[in-house]
Amino acid sequence: MDLQLTDKVCVVTGSSAGIGLETARLLAAEGARVVVNGRNQDAVAASAQEVGAALGVAADMADPDAPATLIETAEQELGRVDCLVNNVGLARQVDFLALGDDDWDELWQLNVMSYIRAIRAVLTGMRERGYGRIVNVSSTAGKRPSTGMPDYTVTKAAVLSLSRLVADLYTKDGILCNAVTPGPTASPAWLAEGGLAEQAMAKSGKSRAEVLEAVGKGRPLGRLAEPAEIAAVIAFLCSERASYVTGAAWSADGGTIPVII
Repeated sequence: MDLQLTDKVCVVTGSSAGIGLETARLLAAEGARVVVNGRNQDAVAASAQEVGAALGVAADMADPDAPATLIETAEQELGRVDCLVNNVGLARQVDFLALGDDDWDELWQLNVMSYIRAIRAVLTGMRERGYGRIVNVSSTAGKRPSTGMPDYTVTKAAVLSLSRLVADLYTKDGILCNAVTPGPTASPAWLAEGGLAEQAMAKSGKSRAEVLEAVGKGRPLGRLAEPAEIAAVIAFLCSERASYVTGAAWSADGGTIPVII
């Protein structure tokens, strides 16, 4: 299926690894001019080369100025931004009462405000052209709270509300905005050193293999998602094939959320 993404300029935040990297890879394979982003300059450069991206921009999206700088750089170098994929984010397992105000603010700045700031930055150009696609990566935790990740859960619920709000405000301008809600995915968020699997090991006393097996068995499909499986949904929502889809929250969770929503 031709997604009709040839020459579309697509910015993907947090795309030097995991779901973001696979999204950048798939969009580039579909002919899009992709902008890769991450905090580490070397990782961004390597990822951009690996996927054949048009541009790599190293920036910490928790920095209030970074999202606008990223979008401005893409517009200056490539002429415009057609698609924005807000993917960057942080997850951690922690008890609710162990979280202080600074902890809440840390996740809010990265998981929510970076999305808001990037969206604000692309809206002017998209409205002028009467065209735009925005995809915000949320989580199953945004639909059904995860008690082990309270601050992550609240930020991902906010992303769902933000996505619907932007759709309601700007669909008339030709800008479609949707959210994707992945379940646990075999990405660095879970598998890397210090990631969610190791955090769960520390709390449960289980081995790494036992933790990952239990998490996988918690899905009706019986396994974690692969990053490319989430990327396929994101790429579709960026494409002309999704021209009548806006304000939706697409579950890509192996059947984890047992309700129709």
